[in-house]
Amino acid sequence: MASCMTDSFKVHSCAHKRIHDKNDFEVEPTEKQRITMLSDKPVRKSNKENSMCNVTIKTKESHSENHKKHEKKAPKQEKAKHEFLDKLYEMMIKDGFMKARDRNEKVVEFSYPEELKQKIDFDLGSKTSDEKILSLCQDIIKYSVKVAHPRFFNQLYGGLDEYSLGGCWLTETMNASLYTYEVSPVFSLMERVVIDKMLGKIGFEDGDAMFCPGGSISNMYALNIARYFKYPEVKKKGIKGIPDICAFTSEKCHYSIGKGVAFMGMGLDNLINVKTDANGKMIPEDLEKKILEAKAEGKTPYFVNATAGTTVFGAFDPIDEIADICQKYNLWMHVDGAWGGGALLSKTYSPLLKGVERADSMTWNPHKLMGVPQQCSLVFTKHKGLLEQCHSANASYLFQQDKFYDVSYDTGDKSIQCGRKNDVLKLWIMWKNKGDEGFERDIDNQFECAKYLAQLVQEREGFELMLEPQCTNVCFYYIPKRLRGLERTPEWWNEISKVGPKVKEGMMKAGSMMVGYQPDGDFVNFFRMIISNLDTVKSDMDFVVDEIDRLGKDL
Repeated sequence: MASCMTDSFKVHSCAHKRIHDKNDFEVEPTEKQRITMLSDKPVRKSNKENSMCNVTIKTKESHSENHKKHEKKAPKQEKAKHEFLDKLYEMMIKDGFMKARDRNEKVVEFSYPEELKQKIDFDLGSKTSDEKILSLCQDIIKYSVKVAHPRFFNQLYGGLDEYSLGGCWLTETMNASLYTYEVSPVFSLMERVVIDKMLGKIGFEDGDAMFCPGGSISNMYALNIARYFKYPEVKKKGIKGIPDICAFTSEKCHYSIGKGVAFMGMGLDNLINVKTDANGKMIPEDLEKKILEAKAEGKTPYFVNATAGTTVFGAFDPIDEIADICQKYNLWMHVDGAWGGGALLSKTYSPLLKGVERADSMTWNPHKLMGVPQQCSLVFTKHKGLLEQCHSANASYLFQQDKFYDVSYDTGDKSIQCGRKNDVLKLWIMWKNKGDEGFERDIDNQFECAKYLAQLVQEREGFELMLEPQCTNVCFYYIPKRLRGLERTPEWWNEISKVGPKVKEGMMKAGSMMVGYQPDGDFVNFFRMIISNLDTVKSDMDFVVDEIDRLGKDL
């Protein structure tokens, strides 16, 4: 039913009989107010029409007066809130952003857990003053690890880009949930643009994707949609209604593949590990052998996971060769590119993922190699519509099909979540600032820094490179002076295994940097350097070698 508007009145269709006057008091509508203005002449509606459509009438003056009235009531309260936010913002810029990226500042102000409990008042209960809360915020920044620091090399993420940080702040301010266009119009369109851009980089020209809360969940999505693709009846009948299926992955894969198989009720016995070579890459011949063995045992292979950038060694599995085998046995091929997917933005390093366009799905985490703040992860598939078919519940209160706009922008039914955080804005605004060229330059720099560090390690006495870096992971041993030149007996290796933990303790207590260590298979503890901060430069690599030598030479 149409509404009409003159200079004095705006008439709206409404569902109830009460209306509001200029002072916002509810009153019964008068006969005069039941008149709809057509052109310059009032036309009286019939009683029948009146019963079907009552009206709410507001004058321009009443709207303005109400706005002024509310403005007068709020200033004190709003001013106080803004003072808190202004002070917190200043603190975040100065200490949480600028100082955190300063090489002259500590990466961490380390305290043991019991000490930290005494330094920060974690208790909840009584109301706390703004001054006290701001003081606590200062302590939170002080004692937190500065992952934005150019010498934080501990995990597969780090750094803090100014534009993406702004995107994070705006994200939290808008507090959007991305299930329907009606509540998140801007970000729904933004997601589609970013997804299409990344699909193009992978080679899934007509595919689909979804932002997920982390790479582990993205990998689990891939396991699930692959199973649904082969056995759609699983959605109704459950795992008892389908064959005894199994999946394959390299022995150096991310642990989320095992978690996913267990979570989906398939059982870890149905995840078959494939051997890797000396560089940590899956051996295709062993994959085919394991597939045939599984079939002989009565299992039904359905899924193969190839890794583009393993967590420890940064290895890229031979995707093209694995794709040949998957095609031969009609298996779903997934590429876990959570870590190494960013290489697709570089003309120099994208060949590391040669053949990725042949996969059925891929995980890619911009919060890793691309330097976007956590969390920012996507799962992609070349099979359009599959995410929705697999996960849809068709909730009638959210996904009505008779909406007045294009409901293809209501993407919530593609997800197992209902509420879904806006993770796209920080990536979009960062990409807007950098452009394709900027991202390529940053990723090339990270790879070059890794190569430079590997060269330093090979040239410096007391350091031993374990293997040439394939991604930006650099794995090496440090040998203290007292152990150099000795026979490498089990006892010698036992002593070497203690070096990493002691050097790590020294660097954390000094706050100078953070580098991880770990064992892997037959290898005792070694250093695993990760370069993922876009601000890191080659001089930081010199510092790493000097600092480890300083902390470890007399151990």
